[in-house]
Amino acid sequence: MRTSTTLHDGWTVRPTAGPVPADLASRAVPATVPGSAHTDLLAAGLIPDPYLDENEAALAWTHDTTWRYQRELDAPSSPAERADLVFEGLDTLATITLDGAELGRTANMHRTYRFDVTDRLAGRHELAVTFSPALAYAAEEERRLGERPHAFAHPFTMVRKMACSFGWDWGPDLQTAGMWRPVRLERWSTARLAAARPVVDLAEDGEGIVRVHVDVERAASGSGVPLTVEVRLGTGQSAQARLAPGEDHAVVEVRVPAAPVWWPAGYGDQPLVDLEVDLRAEELLDTARHRIGFRHVAVVTEPDEHGTSFVLTVNGRPVEVKGANWIPDDHFLTRMDTARYRTRIEQAQAANINLLRVWGGGVYESDEFYALCDELGMLAWQDFLLACAAYPEEEPLLGEFTAEARENVARLAPHPSLVVWCGGNENLWSRVDYWEDKLHGRTWGERYYTEIFPEAVAELSPATAYIAGSPYSPGAALDEIHPNDPDHGTMHIWDVWNEKDYTGYGAYVPRFCAEFGFQGPPSWTTLHRAVHDEVMSPTSPGVLVHQKAGEGQDKLARGWAGHFPEPRTFADWHWTTQLNQARAVAFGIEHFRSYWPRNTGSIVWQLNDCWPVTSWAAIDYDGHLKPLWYALRAAYAERMLTVQPRDGRSALAVVNGTDAPWSGRARLSRERFDGTVVWEGEIEVDVAPRSTAVLDLPPAATVPDQAAGEVLALELDGIRGWHFFAEDVDLAYDPAPLEVRAESHPDGARIHVSARSLARDVTVLADRLAPGAVADVALVTLRAGEQLSVEVRAGSPVAVDGVDLTEVVRCANDLTHAGSEGERVADVVVAGVVVAGGAAS
Repeated sequence: MRTSTTLHDGWTVRPTAGPVPADLASRAVPATVPGSAHTDLLAAGLIPDPYLDENEAALAWTHDTTWRYQRELDAPSSPAERADLVFEGLDTLATITLDGAELGRTANMHRTYRFDVTDRLAGRHELAVTFSPALAYAAEEERRLGERPHAFAHPFTMVRKMACSFGWDWGPDLQTAGMWRPVRLERWSTARLAAARPVVDLAEDGEGIVRVHVDVERAASGSGVPLTVEVRLGTGQSAQARLAPGEDHAVVEVRVPAAPVWWPAGYGDQPLVDLEVDLRAEELLDTARHRIGFRHVAVVTEPDEHGTSFVLTVNGRPVEVKGANWIPDDHFLTRMDTARYRTRIEQAQAANINLLRVWGGGVYESDEFYALCDELGMLAWQDFLLACAAYPEEEPLLGEFTAEARENVARLAPHPSLVVWCGGNENLWSRVDYWEDKLHGRTWGERYYTEIFPEAVAELSPATAYIAGSPYSPGAALDEIHPNDPDHGTMHIWDVWNEKDYTGYGAYVPRFCAEFGFQGPPSWTTLHRAVHDEVMSPTSPGVLVHQKAGEGQDKLARGWAGHFPEPRTFADWHWTTQLNQARAVAFGIEHFRSYWPRNTGSIVWQLNDCWPVTSWAAIDYDGHLKPLWYALRAAYAERMLTVQPRDGRSALAVVNGTDAPWSGRARLSRERFDGTVVWEGEIEVDVAPRSTAVLDLPPAATVPDQAAGEVLALELDGIRGWHFFAEDVDLAYDPAPLEVRAESHPDGARIHVSARSLARDVTVLADRLAPGAVADVALVTLRAGEQLSVEVRAGSPVAVDGVDLTEVVRCANDLTHAGSEGERVADVVVAGVVVAGGAAS
C-alpha cells in the first residue's frame, strides 16, 4: 500500500545571495512549509510587515535574493520498492538537492514535481531547495526571446509565476519564493495510481455517467503483474477493469440511473457522491477518493437578432449569472486555509452571487476552494493563467504551459462547480487594440488559446465548457468582429471607471459582462490598521501607497463629480467614495439585468482583496463588508424593481429570478421628502419565472413638480425600489434627517434609527463600533416617519456609551451638506493641520 509522509517540519531558510541587509546575511531562521521567505522572516520579526504603511518598498531587495531551504531527512530502509519526493508547488525557480546531489530544477509554480529517490535513501540525509530570483530569470528570458507587451513594470510573461506576484493595480509588488504547497515522501511497491480522473456527465434522461480514467505507474517488479481497478460510488454502483501485465491505462465506466442532480444554488440542491478508486494486485496497492456531482453544462453561443449570445446552461436550463471576479485572497498564498475560503465563499453567496471567476493573473485555485464551491452550489469559472500580456510560444514556455494546463485541468475535472475554462484575461482584446505595433512579428500566445488549452479541456475534462478568452466574440476571427464587441459573447467595460462617471454603463447592453467595476477604499478600520500617516488624507503618503491604480484618487474624484459635492473631511471622503462605488456597480447591474435575456449575466470586478488597499473589491482584506457588498446583495436579489430608461422615457423593469411567476399590483407613489404624497397609483405586474418585464409608467409617476424634492417609490410584495429625479448634489435633502440611539446586546449592538425626513442609503459602518462587526442591513432608504433597527453582530457585547454615532451611522443626506455649521462633528484637515471638532472656516 502506498504510504505518504508529509515533510513540513524542521526546515530553515536563509538568504545566500543578493542585496541582503547586513543583519540578515546568511542568517537562518525557522521556516514554515507550506510558506514563503517573506512569511518566515515576518514570523521571526526580521522584516516589517509589507502590508503596513510604506514598508512594501523597503523589501524590494527580496526581488533579487536567493533563498536556501534545508532540513534533515530521516529516511530509514523500507520494504517499499520505490521512494518519491513530491513537491506540489515550488515558487518558482528551484534547485532540489539531496546530500548535495542535484535531483532536479523547476521553473513553474503551477506544477507538481516528483523525484525518484529510491537509490539515494539510507538513513539521515540533508534535503535542500534553493530558490533563485524569478525577476532576474524573467529579464534574461526577455532578452533572449524578445520583449513582449505586458501590463505594469516587470516582464512577468517570461516565467511561470503568479502574475500579480509582480504587482498589479490593486496588489503589492512582493515577489515571493518558497514551497507554497505540500511536500511529502511517498513509498510504494508494484504500482501506484498516477491519476484517477473522473469525468462526470448527466444524460437528458437523468442517467448519471461516470468515466474514471486511470493511469498507473509501475515499479520494476510490477511490469509483469496483472492489476485490477475498482470504482465504487456512494450511490451503490461499482465497476472494475483489468490491466494486463504491461498495461498502464484503463477507463472504468459506471452508470447511475436516476442520478441525484447537482444544481447551482438558487436552482436546486447540491447532492455530492463519494467516489473511491482502488488499485489491487493480490493486495490493495493504492486508493484515490473524490466527491462528484452529476450535472451537464454548456455555454451556448448562437447568432441571433442582437449578435451572438453567451448563455451558460446547467442541466439544460439557462442560468442568469450573478458573478464576481476572484483574485488570490492573500498575496501570501499560504495564509489561506479552508476556514477562510469558506468565509469568503459564504460571504459571496450571501450577496446573491452565484458564480466566481478565478482570474488569470492569480493561481489555479486549491482543491479546498473548489470543494467548498461544490458543497455550496457556487459556480466557478477558471481562467488559464495568462493576463493582460503577450506570452511567447517558444520553449521552454510552450512546454511549461502545456504541462501546467494538462495537470490542472485533470486535477480540477471532478468538481461539478467548475463549469468554464477560459483561455485568459484580455489578451485577445489587447492583441487587436494595443499590440499591433509592438509585437514585430513575434509570438503572442495565440496557439495556447486555439490549440493547447482547448485540446486539454476536450481530452481531460470534456464535461466542462471552454472559451478562448475574456472578452471574446465567439465564432469570429480577431479581424472580423472585435473581441470586446458588446453584441457578441463576453465584454469587459473599463472606459467607465477610467474615463467617465458611472452613468456611462447605460450606454452598453452587453450580451454578457465579464468585468466591470468602480473603486472604493477599504473599511475605516482596515485603512487605519494599515496606514498610520500623521495626518490622514486622500494624498497622504501611506494612503497613496495603498492605492495602486494609475491616477486612482483622481478617478475616484471624477467618479463622484456630478453626483456628490466635494468632501470636506477625510471621513466624508471615505464615505463618499464607498457610497459612490456602491451606487456605480448597482447602477450597472440593474441596467444589465433589465435586458434579460439579451444580457445573460455580469461578473463584477471584484469580490475580494489580497492586502489592505483601495480597490474595486466588495470585501476588504480584513474581511469587512464594504457598502458595495450590500449593493450587490440588493442588485443581485432574486426579485427587483428598478426604473430604467427606454426609448426616451422612464419604464419599470420587473426582474423575477425565481421559479415562480410574480404577479400583483405594484404600488407607485410620488412623494415629497417630508412624506407628503403628491401622486399615487398602481400598475399590473405579471412576470413569468426567470424573466424580466419592462412596463410603461404613467406620465404622472415620472414627471415631478419639484425634481429636487421628490422621489418615486415602488413596492410589490414587500420589495421596494426608488427613483430620484436629480443627483444627490442637487437634491434638497434634510441634512440631518435621523435620530439615532444604540444599545448593547450579547452578540454586539442594536442601532435604532428614526427618520424625520427622507433619509437615503442609511448605513451603519459596523467596523467603527468594533473591528470585524457586521451589520445585517445597509444602504436602506427611509421615508419620513419610518424606523429601522440594525443588528450589529460582533460575537460579544459592544460598548456603545460615549460612541460618536454620527461617524457610525451615515446616509447620503449628510454628504450633501457635509461640514455645514451645526452639522456633523468631525476632524477636518485644513492645509495639513488638524482642526479638531468642527468645520473649517
